[in-house]
Amino acid sequence: MMTRIDARDRLIVALDVPSAAEADALVARMGDQVRFVKVGLELYTVAGPDIVRKLVDRGKRVFLDLKFLDIEETVRRATARVAAMGATFLTVHANRKALMAAVQGRGSSDLKLLAVTVLTNFDGEDLREMGIQRSVQDLVTARALLAAEVGCDGVVASGEEPQAIRAKVGPNLVIVTPGVRPAGKGTDDHARVTTPTQTIAAGADYLVIGRPIRDAQDPPAATTAILEEMQAAFDRRGR
Repeated sequence: MMTRIDARDRLIVALDVPSAAEADALVARMGDQVRFVKVGLELYTVAGPDIVRKLVDRGKRVFLDLKFLDIEETVRRATARVAAMGATFLTVHANRKALMAAVQGRGSSDLKLLAVTVLTNFDGEDLREMGIQRSVQDLVTARALLAAEVGCDGVVASGEEPQAIRAKVGPNLVIVTPGVRPAGKGTDDHARVTTPTQTIAAGADYLVIGRPIRDAQDPPAATTAILEEMQAAFDRRGR
């Protein structure tokens, strides 16, 4: 019998705030509702490794979204430092050399590596400006195949792509989807946006949600509503 997915294990709340104090306050306010949090460039720039260790010590799982892309030695050594902090997920741009270096750098740790396929604020026109003639979906699936080939655990992709990724790569690659917005909440600066229900139905495993929670009048109430929608969608999907 298949174990029921608990939505609280699959919601990643983005702590996109400008200080450690604000991150602490948001985490404290949401309490046990939120088990998994994202630390991105803004918070890491001001609070550094200490915020990651503090969150881990509080029993939170941490998705460190730093999108590494550099020469192999730098990526390898930096990934080893992230593994030592106790983070659960780390993002690396889907470049073969960078991904392979990150796989080496994490060693035998439990750190899961996620390849960034195509940023959720990009569309086909953005790719053409970069000299890439493929469609967004073709590029995402090609990079997901690369991630699986070199030993990454998963990918970051918009809610429009999980179905295509599953068709190409199979069921075992973890798919983490940012740019998720409850219906009626707008798109902010994401070009490819889906609701929690759509994203989970398409095959995503984890949803990253920031502004709809952070900017809500009542973040715990907003989180409860999102978790209820997610739970219903996971129960319908049955995996």
